[in-house]
Amino acid sequence: MIADPNTHQPVDITESIEAFFWHPVGQSSEFLSQQSKAVSLLGVELVVWRDSHQQISVMLDQCPHRGAKLSLGQVVQDQIICPYHGWRFSSSGQCSQIPALPEFSPGTKHCAKTFQAKEQYGLVWVRLLAEHPDLAQNETLQLSSFFPQFLASQDSHLRSVLCGPYTVQSSAPRLVENFLDMAHFSFVHEGYLGDAQLPQVANYEVALVAGTLKASSCKAWQPQSNAHSTQSALIEYEYYLDHPFSAVLSKVPPNGASAKDNYRESIALWICPETPTRCKVWFTLAVADFESEDAVFQAFQDTIFLQDQPILESQKPALLPVYQDTELHCAADKTSAMYRRLLKQWGIRFGVC
Repeated sequence: MIADPNTHQPVDITESIEAFFWHPVGQSSEFLSQQSKAVSLLGVELVVWRDSHQQISVMLDQCPHRGAKLSLGQVVQDQIICPYHGWRFSSSGQCSQIPALPEFSPGTKHCAKTFQAKEQYGLVWVRLLAEHPDLAQNETLQLSSFFPQFLASQDSHLRSVLCGPYTVQSSAPRLVENFLDMAHFSFVHEGYLGDAQLPQVANYEVALVAGTLKASSCKAWQPQSNAHSTQSALIEYEYYLDHPFSAVLSKVPPNGASAKDNYRESIALWICPETPTRCKVWFTLAVADFESEDAVFQAFQDTIFLQDQPILESQKPALLPVYQDTELHCAADKTSAMYRRLLKQWGIRFGVC
C-alpha cells in the first residue's frame, strides 16, 4: 500500500494508474529456462520464470494456498512448484496438481495470480493491470501508449547497447527529472557533459504534444559528450517522454568533434520502481558505431551515472513534490516543470508527494 498524495489515504497500487503502464523488471538474459527469479515492481513482490519454449511468465510471488514464496520453488516441466506443499502451477496460473490429494482435480479457483509480460529492448516488461476505469475520463491517458517508445532501436544505422543495472535509493520521478535536466551538467558532470565556466542554459522549446512531452533546441557546451569525443563542442539535445518512468534523449555532435564520422546517439532511460524510494535503472544507448566493444559505451555510461547517483540519493524528500509546492523553480527548469504537470495529469501517485 502507498498513500494518496492528496487524501493521504491508503492506495492499492495494483489498482492505480501506474499499474496500467508497462515497466521493466530485469534483463532478458537474467531469466534462464526452467528457472525462477524474485523481483519487485511498484512494491509488489513477483516471481518471473521462463519455460522450455523460452516464454516468460510472471506471477504474484505468493502461493494462493498458504502464502509461501513461489520463487523459492523449482520450475519443472514448464510448471512452477510451490516449495511448501508442492502445488504445481502452469503459466496460466492454473494449479494442475496437489500432491497431498493425488486423485483431486484442482478447479478454476485454484489459481496463482498472473500478470502480463513481454520482452523488448533486451528487458522483460510487466504490466500489473490490464484495464483501468480512469481511461474513459482522462484524455491525457487516452493518448498514451502505456509502453515507452524508442524509435532509435529500429534504426538500422544504429546499434543498441544495454547499460546497467544500477540500484538507486531514490524515486523513479526524481531519476527521470534528473535525466531531463541540463542545468546540472556543469556541476555534476564537469569535464564530461558540462563546463564549470559555461553553466548557462540557453532558452529552449518544450511542449506537450498528443500526451507526449517533447523538448527541443536544448544546447549544452560539453567537453566530452560521448565515448568518442575528441574536443569540446556545443551539443544540441532533444528529449522525448511518453511514460511516467522512462525517457529518451537524442544528440548529434558537430562534425570534427568525434573520432567517428557522422556519429550520433540516442539514450533511453528505463526504470523499475521497486518501492517508492528504491529503483533499478538501465540505459539503452543506440549509437552509430558497429565496431567498438559494448564495454566502451558501458564504461562511459557508468562514469556519468555514478556521478549522478550520490546527488540523487541525497535529495530530500526522495519523493518528487508533484502535489506539494515545496521547491523553487527557474526558467531553466521548463522541462521538469512540464514533467511534473504531466505526472499530475496522468494521476501518478507512486514516487511522488
